[in-house]
This record gives sequence, C-alpha cells and structure tokens, in this order.
Amino acid sequence: MSIKGVLFDLDGTLLDTAGDMGAAANHVIASLGLPVLPVLSDAVLQCTTSDGSYALLRAGINAALIEQHGIEALRGQMLAFYRQNLCHHTRPYEGVPELLGWLNQHDIPWGIVTNKPSALTLPLLAELPLFDACRVTVSSDTLAFKKPHPAPLLFAAEQLVVEPERCVYIGDHKRDMEAGRAAGMTTIAAVWGYISAGEDPYQWLADHQIHTVLGLSNWLKDAVELNR
Repeated sequence: MSIKGVLFDLDGTLLDTAGDMGAAANHVIASLGLPVLPVLSDAVLQCTTSDGSYALLRAGINAALIEQHGIEALRGQMLAFYRQNLCHHTRPYEGVPELLGWLNQHDIPWGIVTNKPSALTLPLLAELPLFDACRVTVSSDTLAFKKPHPAPLLFAAEQLVVEPERCVYIGDHKRDMEAGRAAGMTTIAAVWGYISAGEDPYQWLADHQIHTVLGLSNWLKDAVELNR
C-alpha cells in the first residue's frame, strides 16, 4: 500500500527533549535538598521513554519523600517549571530539519501525534519554526483517548485527508506501534529515540525498525517514489 501521509511521535522521535525535562525534574529535586540528576545521562534518557515526569521524579527522589510530599504535587511543580522553560536544551534530532523540509517540498502532508498534553505541546512547537508546516497536532488531551488507543492516529489521518492505510506512523515506544497497528497504518520504530533498558524495539511488532533519521529519510523517499 502506497504512503501518502506521515505522522510522527514528538519526544524521542522528532525532538530530543530530555535536557529540558531533566532540568525541570532537577528543579524539584534540588528544592528538596537532594543531589540533582545528570541531565543528559543515559539513565535520564531512559526515564523519559515512558512517562517522563513521574519516572524522572522517582529517579531522583526517594520513596519516603515522595510519600511525604505526594507525587502529584511534585509533578505539578515540575511541569510548572517545564512550561516556563520548554526549549532551552530541546533540539531536533540530526536530520529532522532536512526530512521535514523534504516532505514540505514534495507537498507530503505530515503531522504529530503525541501523549504530551497540549498545554506543553503547542507552546513548544510554536518556539520552533521548523514545525510551522505541521498540518495536524494531536496531543494527549485533544480527544477522549490517547495512545495506545488508535483514535488519535485516525483523527490525525482524517485531518490530513489521507486514508489510515496510506499513512506511516513513526515513534520510539511500544505504545506507538500498538496504536499504529490498531489504526491500520504502516509502523516504524524510531530506534534512535528513548529506548529503555530492557526494551527491545524489534519485539514491538513494528513493520520496520530504523536506527537513524537519515535512514528514515531514505525509507520515505523510496516509499514515496513507489507512489508515482
């Protein structure tokens, strides 16, 4: 089936956001008098894979303090800091600007489906002109469901005016592949992203596993050429 539309996860797929997420966690951790996390360490990157805020806080705060202060209150402090410091360390992965530019040049519709809430997603994208041509952004709270439910992907495909089976979805988490399969899309595991220790993207039942953005660009160029 030919590819007519491209959908991406955001954190760990298009953007490396670990530095800013880690800094927000460290703001809370330091306020408790604890040693901060090494923001760009492998451990922090792995923490951001699944549920970044909770995982990062638990990586730096012991269980007794979490129980004393409450994980939701600590998370609220972290996200409040993050909202004010969304894009100090965040960068697109190498090759992403060129890939998105190529999609734009060839008028291939593309969008983002993320489990990041819209209050964080939309201001972050607004700070990065790279995303000006994004045709649809679906956040965790755009609909009643979020990934791994297929509804966000199906909604995004509808907004692109592309049949789901003619879309490809690229993400760095097992739930991305589950959502993509359930939506009937071609799925690609972004192996360059935030893959936790013990996770094997080759076991996620993705249609393809690709290790670099350049590799993804080459795959897309071949797939689109097949459409012509």
